[in-house]
Amino acid sequence: MTAILETAEMPKARTQDDPGRRRIAVFRALQLGDMLCAVPALRALREGEPYAHITLVGLPWASEFASRFAELVDDFMAFPGMPGMPEQPYRADAAAAFYAEARARRFDLAIQLHGSGTLSNEVVRRFEAREMAGYCASAAEAGVHRHGGELLVTWPDGNEIERLLALPRALGYPTADAHLAFPLRAVDHAGWRALADRYGLQPRGYVCVHPGARMLSRRWPVERFAEVARRLRERWPVVVTGAPDELPLDARLAGQCGIEVINLGGQTTLGTMAALIGQARLLVCNDTGASHIAAAMDTPSVVVSCGSDSPRWAPLDTALHRVLADWPPCRPCGWEKCPLGHPCAVHIGVDDVMRAIEHVLDEAARREGELEHA
Repeated sequence: MTAILETAEMPKARTQDDPGRRRIAVFRALQLGDMLCAVPALRALREGEPYAHITLVGLPWASEFASRFAELVDDFMAFPGMPGMPEQPYRADAAAAFYAEARARRFDLAIQLHGSGTLSNEVVRRFEAREMAGYCASAAEAGVHRHGGELLVTWPDGNEIERLLALPRALGYPTADAHLAFPLRAVDHAGWRALADRYGLQPRGYVCVHPGARMLSRRWPVERFAEVARRLRERWPVVVTGAPDELPLDARLAGQCGIEVINLGGQTTLGTMAALIGQARLLVCNDTGASHIAAAMDTPSVVVSCGSDSPRWAPLDTALHRVLADWPPCRPCGWEKCPLGHPCAVHIGVDDVMRAIEHVLDEAARREGELEHA
């Protein structure tokens, strides 16, 4: 979109008050895994607009995401929700002030990176930016569509990382690097070292098991995770990870293992958990944010994918990260709790997971060997 890319020469200093500096808003109001999948697209935007002031518009929790990815994002606005969007309750009392602030910022470009555009395009249009770019699901023909100051790309099929890169590509930005990232801070490394000292953990000398997921329909049975943990414990210490609201689930897994495991569920910050996964030999988890952290850290992983659209959310490196999925006719689904006996979960056995574990560990060993002989 030539008009979007025509910019005046901008100063190198990246401060909000620089005159002439491009102001760009990026709308993606989703959860951790979804946000990590957008990192390559944000990276492409920063490389294409190195001196722009980029504001991420997301769910309130994502202020921490914006801070962590300060090389890609300069600023953050909390989205108050919208009727029909399930990620958070709509806060009507905050909506008017939110859109007034968005308009007051006089964005040069507003980017809809939230999805197909059915609801999200209207959100971004209300920013009243000089130009807008996003996705659309209703175009008669696939491709790039220009309408005045709008550039819309037909929402493509495929992996989420690659489909999000379609928009920066249409804008003319470089899109070569599709690898995920999760920058670690000094406090995250310190948190990992404290846990390592306390529990005697060595880099690549333990495995992580993460049994939680935001939706119940996305969870593999906890007793199967426990059996996997028992088998892995024959070779390595097992560390159980999870969010604070998953404490009961993590306690159930630890109790059912029948062996000693290190239960750190709810006891780490997000950054320390990422450092913990980054130093692990292996992660076994559901299709959830922890999977994308492992992909960002190049930690081998086996992901049991229940209910979701597995090809869309799978890591791009299919050798180091193995995704297991069964495909009954009801999938992908949007149920919080499966009403049909959860066939996509129960049809994946412990032996299936153990075979996948051996596969990814063999691949990791092969790559380490190549590095040693390089």
